[in-house]
Amino acid sequence: MKKISRRSFIKTGATAAAAAVAIPTILSKGWSTLAGSDAPGYFEREFGITDSLCRKVLAEALAKGGDFADLYFEHTISNYLILEDRKVNQAACDVALGVGIRTVKGDQVGYGFTQELSEKAMLAAAATAATIADAKASGPAGQFARLETEDYYPMKTLFSAVPLESKVPLVQSINDRCFALSPLVVKVNAGFHDQQKRILVVTSDGVKAEDLQPRSYLYASVVSEKNGKRERSSWSIGGRREFSFYTSAIMEEIAKTAVERAVVLFEAVQPPAGEMPVVFGPGVTGVLLHEAIGHGMEADFNRKKTSTYCTMIGKKVAEPFVTIIDDGTVPNSIGSINFDDEGTPGQKTVLVDKGILTSYMHDKISARFYGVKPTGNGRRESYQHYAIPRMRNTYMLAGPATPEEVIKAANKGIYVEDVSNGQVRIGEGDFAFYVSQGRMIENGKLGAPIKDINIMGNGPKMLTNINMVAEDFKMHQGGRGACGKDGQAVPCGFGQPTCLVKSLTVGGIQG
Repeated sequence: MKKISRRSFIKTGATAAAAAVAIPTILSKGWSTLAGSDAPGYFEREFGITDSLCRKVLAEALAKGGDFADLYFEHTISNYLILEDRKVNQAACDVALGVGIRTVKGDQVGYGFTQELSEKAMLAAAATAATIADAKASGPAGQFARLETEDYYPMKTLFSAVPLESKVPLVQSINDRCFALSPLVVKVNAGFHDQQKRILVVTSDGVKAEDLQPRSYLYASVVSEKNGKRERSSWSIGGRREFSFYTSAIMEEIAKTAVERAVVLFEAVQPPAGEMPVVFGPGVTGVLLHEAIGHGMEADFNRKKTSTYCTMIGKKVAEPFVTIIDDGTVPNSIGSINFDDEGTPGQKTVLVDKGILTSYMHDKISARFYGVKPTGNGRRESYQHYAIPRMRNTYMLAGPATPEEVIKAANKGIYVEDVSNGQVRIGEGDFAFYVSQGRMIENGKLGAPIKDINIMGNGPKMLTNINMVAEDFKMHQGGRGACGKDGQAVPCGFGQPTCLVKSLTVGGIQG
C-alpha cells in the first residue's frame, strides 16, 4: 500500500461517513485545542501558502490590468450526527479545501478556483480570473499587513478535538426529553451539526486576514398525534458556538419548545381572510425583516437600480421609532464575522436611523461605486464563489411600548410567532410567508392558536406601516438556516422586538 502524507490526505478532501470519527485523530497535529487566534499561520504551516507565493498568484491575477484582486483560502470540516426512530443512525463528515481567486475591473468580476493548493494550479486559476481585463498589467502590494480584529466567537476547544462519543449523548438526551414531555409525541428526530471553517484572505492592496469560524446547532423535530390527527414542529439553538455551550438547560429548552409548538397546533383555528393588523412577536419573526426588507438594502440591488430603495438614501422609509441595523459584531451569533470575505473588519452598519435610510450594505465593488467605505458585507458561501453584498445579523431596535400595549393597539387581527416557506421578489419587495405559529388577537388580547395561513404584503410598504414597536428586543438563537442569493447560501442572524404592522393581507377562511 502506498504511503500517503498527512498533507496529501487533507488535500484529498475525504467525505466518507466513517471519517466523522477518523478525521479528528488523523488531523490532530495542527488542529490543536487552541483557537485560530492563538495559532496564526495555519495555511502556511499546513499547505505552504507563503507571502511570496501569494504575491506571485496575485500578480498573475492582475496580469491583464485588473483594478484589484484577492485570494480566498478555505479549509472546512463539517460533521453531522442524526438520531431517528430512537437510534443514532447517521453520521457524516464533509471536508472542503481550496482557493478562490478574484480579479475585479470596474464592476465586473473574473473568477477562478481550485481544490489543489499547488503553485501551478493556483496560477492557472489566477490566469482565468485575469481574463476579465485587457489592459496594462498592475501589481500587488510588496508587503502584506496582518489584519488585527476583535474576536466575536472565541473558542477554547476545536470541534475536531471533541470525540464522536461526546456528541451522541446530546441527540439521545433530546430524544428522551421530547418523549417525556408529552404522551402525544410519537416520533422524534434530533441532530447535531458542527463546523470549523479556516479562512485566509490575501488582497492585492496588502491585507492579510486569517480566521477560524465555528458554527454549530442542536435541533429537535417532533411529530405528535391526537385523535388520529398529526402535527409536527421543530426547534433549534446554535450559532458560532463551541461544544461546551450545549448544556442540559439548552437541551431542555430545545425539547420543550419543539414539543409545545407541535402540541398547541391541535387547538389551532383559521382566522378570517382579508386585510387586518398583524403583530409580529420578538426574535424569530425577524426573518421577515431580513427577507422582505433587508435584501432590498444590499448595495448591489441598488447599484443596479433593481431595488425600491435605490433612490431613498437620506429619505424617510419608516416612522421615527424604527431603527434597523445590520451587525457583524453580535457575540456568538450565526451571522457574526471577525472580518468579511474580502478582508474588511466586522462592524455594525445602521441602515435605517430613526426612520431615515442612511446606508446600504456594501462590498468593495459597491463601495467604490458609491464613493464610501465597505461596510464589511462582502460574503460568499465558499471558495467556489466570489463575494457579493450579503446580510450578517439584521435586526430592529427596541421601541418605547410594552408588548401588551402593542397587542392591545391591534385590537383585532393576528399575532405571528414564527414564519416559514417564504417567497420574496427582491426588487419590488413583494412577499408571501406561511405562518407556522401564531394566535388570534381579539379585543386586544391573545386568543386561540392559528394554523394553515399565509401573510402577504410589500416589504417597503410594511416598513412604513410599522406603527408601534415594543421594548422586548430579542435575537433569534437558531443556527440551522442559511440565506440564499445568486446560488449562494450563507448563515445569517436576525431579530426584532414585538411590533405592529397596521395592515397586511391574511389568507385565512373566506367569510
